[in-house]
Amino acid sequence: HPPPVATDKEEQKRLLENRPDQPQNPKVLRIAIIGAPNAGKSTLSNQLLGRKVFPVSKKVHTTRCKARGVITHQDTQLIILDTPGLTSPLKAKRHNLDEAMLTDPWDSMKHADLVLVLVDVSDHWTRNSLSKEVLKCLSQFPHIPSVLVLNKVDILKKKFLLLEIATDLTEGIVNGKKLEVKSTLKQDSRIHITRASPTESKVPRSTFGQEKNQAQEGSGLDRSSDVGAAGTGEAQRPEHHGPEDLKHKKGWPHFQEIFMLAALRGEEVDTLKRYLLMQAKPGPWEFHSDVLTSQSPQEVCDNIIREKILEYLPLEVPYGVTQVTEMWEEGECGELLIVQSLLVPRESHKRMLIGRGGKVISRIAQEAGQDLMNAFLCDVRLKLKVEVK
Repeated sequence: HPPPVATDKEEQKRLLENRPDQPQNPKVLRIAIIGAPNAGKSTLSNQLLGRKVFPVSKKVHTTRCKARGVITHQDTQLIILDTPGLTSPLKAKRHNLDEAMLTDPWDSMKHADLVLVLVDVSDHWTRNSLSKEVLKCLSQFPHIPSVLVLNKVDILKKKFLLLEIATDLTEGIVNGKKLEVKSTLKQDSRIHITRASPTESKVPRSTFGQEKNQAQEGSGLDRSSDVGAAGTGEAQRPEHHGPEDLKHKKGWPHFQEIFMLAALRGEEVDTLKRYLLMQAKPGPWEFHSDVLTSQSPQEVCDNIIREKILEYLPLEVPYGVTQVTEMWEEGECGELLIVQSLLVPRESHKRMLIGRGGKVISRIAQEAGQDLMNAFLCDVRLKLKVEVK
């Protein structure tokens, strides 16, 4: 079971500053998860971690800071760099976003050993091409191995579209092999594609393929002819692309794998997690095995409350709320007592946040309290007050 987040600020600080409890042969993998705002990056991070520590909301830009999630499994540590959605300077200005929101994803890429590119296949406007920001990111760091993750496949009614989407986003090439659609599966609405399956013995099989053959069975993607270095089965190293080359690009032909999952329901997340664990390379752990996130307990709390405010308030209102923690202490029975003031700029915002008969604010407090119990693994009593600043 994943460890809880420490409720005490000093204890969490001590854990983060402690020397990691290195096993004999430690392995590590730093993973940057990038994608358009709202692709489901934080939901996937939480599912991989096994506990909710990153805020999730249907509104864009719920994630505003660079936080790390830590998965420790036996001798392996996966470090998830949960990044804000890649956005343009113009959109950032519209949402009063920090400068940091524009540079953080790039910053995370610099430290990553592997990048997961998340695409929401339920969005028919954006699903057939990677966003310009994502392509720019990939082309600036072509040496970092990348994996395509198609998310929200459970919402997609016509499963055969997954093949078309995968072909568009990879330009028909995965790991230096051409993708081919098996005609028998075209009519099959139950396509459980977890990744493109390797074919022919000359293709170097990934260790993951050997471990989980059944993952390939329902696969509608087939890598056949080599596109990489002649006859070796090795994918060619991607070259650096300039802004002009990217103008007409829709996909990225250098992905190593494709995964299809439903992060919210946890479907196929374990398959991806096993793959990530197997990609880890020998190297020292960065964190103690009791650490689940680099955030302080207060940051986890603020983010979760803010997530609920984003969820229940209309449009731009939540972006003007300031949170002030007035009380954070342990009760007599070991429960955590938290009192937080929510400061809003206008009386009308205050009325909206409280809701008729206090319904909205009590719902926010109740749901945030539940999530905090899950993160801290203890009883939480949360009280929220609303004031005009």
